[in-house]
Amino acid sequence: MNLITPDVLAILIIDAIFAFFGTIAFILSIKIVLKWDINATTTTQYKLEKQSYLVATIIKYILFIKLPLFLYFIYVQNKLSVYIPGAMCAVGVVNSTVYGFYAMIVKIMDLYLFSSWLVLNKVDLENTKMPYTKIKFVFFIIIYFFLMSEIALEVMEFFSLNPAKIVSCCGTVFSAASKSYISSILSLPNSLIVSVFYANFILLLLTYKLKNPLYYTLMNVFFVITSIISLIAFFGTYIYELPTHHCPFCMLQSDYHYIGYVLYTALFIGTFSALARYIIMMTNKRKTIFGKVSLFFNTLYVIIVTAYPIVFHIRNGVWL
Repeated sequence: MNLITPDVLAILIIDAIFAFFGTIAFILSIKIVLKWDINATTTTQYKLEKQSYLVATIIKYILFIKLPLFLYFIYVQNKLSVYIPGAMCAVGVVNSTVYGFYAMIVKIMDLYLFSSWLVLNKVDLENTKMPYTKIKFVFFIIIYFFLMSEIALEVMEFFSLNPAKIVSCCGTVFSAASKSYISSILSLPNSLIVSVFYANFILLLLTYKLKNPLYYTLMNVFFVITSIISLIAFFGTYIYELPTHHCPFCMLQSDYHYIGYVLYTALFIGTFSALARYIIMMTNKRKTIFGKVSLFFNTLYVIIVTAYPIVFHIRNGVWL
């Protein structure tokens, strides 16, 4: 028995649309890479230029749909948890098949890949010689395989869900007693985890102040990692007000005012904007607002997660 609910069916239909238009863009990209010559004045080159705009439009709309669809995917996973014995949130659903975890990872990677492609495309179109056309379409050819892998994993996950199978809840998965990489992280002292998180943020500020786009981007890559680890190990417990609750998904539920959506959105915008800044400064050699956007959203993330333990301590007079 499969759990093909209306929500799941909607995602599968959109996946089919992505696969169809993504394949069209993939075929045209190969054609453009093989035959593109910006100095040519032939009919073929004119057609390729028109097709390049078509591909860019397809990719743009795929991304614009993927961004809210990712959040909707998490929302659907949470809804499906009521049908899976033992599941309390999206973790139980994702963990109930061998495909769920990989689908989630590839989905996150695709968000960064598609967003990066759009930035490179913008830089390319701003130059009349379109110097990055071949590069951006080679890039999309690579992205296409990630997109199709995401769709395949997502479909296999949904069709592998078994409402008769008992799964581990998030309390078990994200537990110091479990035998996993998560348990190894949770066994580390909170003081160390939090110190690394804030040190990473301070270095992030310094590299921005020094106007070094490469180091700033690298600090943002590490910032994603330290932010997720510290959220699971420390800050999340103050969101739940429970020292043993480390789930990064339950905070997406209404019981916690959907604060997870705010945190993850701010973290994505902040870290991706750093990457966008690097791409623009390395290709177009000009300043961009992406740096300030990155700094704002990363700082917003830090302020929000920091506020939870401080407010808890003020209200209760103790730390968890």
